[in-house]
Amino acid sequence: MPENKKAEKPPLRPDWTALSPEQGPAPTYWPAALALGTVLMLWGLVSSLILTAAGLMLMAVSVFGWLQEMRHE
Repeated sequence: MPENKKAEKPPLRPDWTALSPEQGPAPTYWPAALALGTVLMLWGLVSSLILTAAGLMLMAVSVFGWLQEMRHE
């Protein structure tokens, strides 16, 4: 049986360069809040004006918060 060794990276070709590791965006709750606001707004269209208003407010806050977070990254 072969020994458990760390996987070695294959050597680069002579005309290639190694890429530097890149950080992805930080996790956030704004997309989930936006989805919840959309559901509340659509549910409110068939049931109550209060739910529609709450959904629209949550959507607006979520979009604003998400855009602010993206601007500061």
